[in-house]
Amino acid sequence: MSRLETQFIDYSCEKLKQLAEQIDDCLGRLTAEQVWARSGKSDNSVGNLVLHLCGNVTQWIGSGVGSRIDHRDRDAEFAARGGVRPAELAEKLNAVVSDAIAIIRDQTGDRLMEVIHPQGYMVTVMEAIYHVVEHFSQHTGQILFATKLMLDEDLGYYQHLAKGASHGETTP
Repeated sequence: MSRLETQFIDYSCEKLKQLAEQIDDCLGRLTAEQVWARSGKSDNSVGNLVLHLCGNVTQWIGSGVGSRIDHRDRDAEFAARGGVRPAELAEKLNAVVSDAIAIIRDQTGDRLMEVIHPQGYMVTVMEAIYHVVEHFSQHTGQILFATKLMLDEDLGYYQHLAKGASHGETTP
């Protein structure tokens, strides 16, 4: 595999792991009531977003890239109104992300260019991975924003960027 392909796979896996850790942190800070709270009928709760991410990652990576049978019920992800505790959501999300990372890490350079059909789309394996990371990032932002609103506090993920602070972190 080329250095570029290796970099793409490594970064994708690290980014999914980082984002999942932030969601896990939010789920640990919120009560069950807050996780399932909606401000309106058309809004999604943090719980819905977590279920949706689990469904999307499983469909695009597990089924699309990993060639598993697709059992996703997308409507159920948004219809849920509770019944799953924050710790259970975190456990489910972490299992899905760990599985996806294993599948992504198993890809070869040639495989990245193969065409697959997740959710009826015709994309390369590389595009599917990119879609999942991008989609995961968008909904992570929504979860972080909702958590900050409900708790009325900074989550502290970027304190190392404060003026004068030093850090040894690299980007993901």
